[in-house]
Amino acid sequence: QVQLVESGGGLAQPGGSLRLSCAASGFTFSSATMSWARLAPGKGLEWVSGIHSDGRDTYYADSVAGRFTISRDNAKNTLYLQMNSLKPEDTALYYCAKQGQGSTWLDGVRRGYWGQGTQVTVSS
Repeated sequence: QVQLVESGGGLAQPGGSLRLSCAASGFTFSSATMSWARLAPGKGLEWVSGIHSDGRDTYYADSVAGRFTISRDNAKNTLYLQMNSLKPEDTALYYCAKQGQGSTWLDGVRRGYWGQGTQVTVSS
């Protein structure tokens, strides 16, 4: 079955960096469109970034564009999210997602498969 295991979260200071990883198994990763999404306390699920199967096309929410970079290594079945210039408002549980069918990136996340998430906390 589809399995997604996120890692790399932790505590970072404002302006700092973290790199999240997501190990995928149970499906053909190299054919899958993937995303990162996050859930902050008191807020709804937010789509953060997406990447097509070949890694050539990447997409970002306005809130993270220019600071976060999504990438993938299809040989290692791994998805990454490099997060720079972190802000306190980036604090959330970050999920790796295999996109399902949907009219928007967020809809595709909701209809797809998620991992258990990795906590990112940005605080001084």
